[in-house]
Amino acid sequence: MHFPVNIYLGKSIIPVHFVCETLAYIIGYRYYVYLRKQGTDTISDNNRLIIFIGAAFGAFVGSHLVGVLENPLQLSHLNIIYMMGNKTIVGGMVGGLIGVELTKKVIGVHVSSGDLMVYPLILAMIIGRTGCFLAGLDDGTYGIPSNLPWAINFGDGIRRHPTNLYEILFWIVLWIGLKIMEKHHQFTDGSKFKIFLSSYLVFRIMDEFIKPDYFFSFGLSVIQLVCLAGILYYYKVFLYPSKLIKTYA
Repeated sequence: MHFPVNIYLGKSIIPVHFVCETLAYIIGYRYYVYLRKQGTDTISDNNRLIIFIGAAFGAFVGSHLVGVLENPLQLSHLNIIYMMGNKTIVGGMVGGLIGVELTKKVIGVHVSSGDLMVYPLILAMIIGRTGCFLAGLDDGTYGIPSNLPWAINFGDGIRRHPTNLYEILFWIVLWIGLKIMEKHHQFTDGSKFKIFLSSYLVFRIMDEFIKPDYFFSFGLSVIQLVCLAGILYYYKVFLYPSKLIKTYA
């Protein structure tokens, strides 16, 4: 396979990464709509829309802010192109979480709004990370050089950790794990999303160690610090896991 993978239409070139990113939004949203129709949503359509707007705004700000801060050495060369071109999923998720919580507080919604989004988000992440993988070096989500049998040459002659594939595998395992848990237990309100986000933050802390990131002198990157902040916010998930589920009678 040659990277990056593109679609050629005459003289035009369409990056597969762009196609996958677009499909991730579309398919993820359609899956959410499907799941919402299958169950009973206690949040009204109007409040759902407002929460979506809050989530989108928070995700936009968070993804770009963390992306800009990801490499502190570049801060002295800030420009609009650099700011808009740098974004991170971790920043988007944490920013989206903050946006949702603030929005719900303003409009008076006290039930979980995230549980319904878990599987659509996982599906969207799988599709999106597939695009990241096919983008090769252009996307910047590859890992450090490696001699492992599954290491991949993304086009520069250096075999690297396919960290985007690791993430896809993580999402698949999480999806299966949540489905198995649902067969035997009932999640308490909001717990499914807490497991979703907190487990991803733990995964990203570990995954970042095999990426060519900027690490501070104390051994952590900006993304890892953001992950730690999110984990501290969800500390009860790790200290009181029994409160996340209730056993069927």
